Amino acid sequence: MCASLTAVDGDTVRCDGRLMRLLGGGIPFVWGIDTPEIGSHAKCLKERKLALIAKGRLRELLEERGLRIEIKGYDKTPAHRALVNIYRKDGREVGAVLQAEGFAREWRPHHKNDWCAE
Repeated sequence: MCASLTAVDGDTVRCDGRLMRLLGGGIPFVWGIDTPEIGSHAKCLKERKLALIAKGRLRELLEERGLRIEIKGYDKTPAHRALVNIYRKDGREVGAVLQAEGFAREWRPHHKNDWCAE
């Protein structure tokens, strides 16, 4: 489906120039995954560092052959990003793998993850 699939951050990919947001097996606008914000969007140095680590792990996962992308909807941002689940050949969803490995947390509406605490 994508000639070029790259990690933008820990939960966003670019497919042939189009931005896509990982759901982690979730349902649009109900639940999904969240990863630390990268660069100036981060609230602290710890979050910036965690974001780079999460992006690196997503990059590794995207290098696998045989990935399958399912578009589940589109977000309400000006970018109108596709909301997707990306499945590995073994059937595991990439975002769910990130969450299981500690690189992502659950996202729900009106809930903000604090990556600077702890």
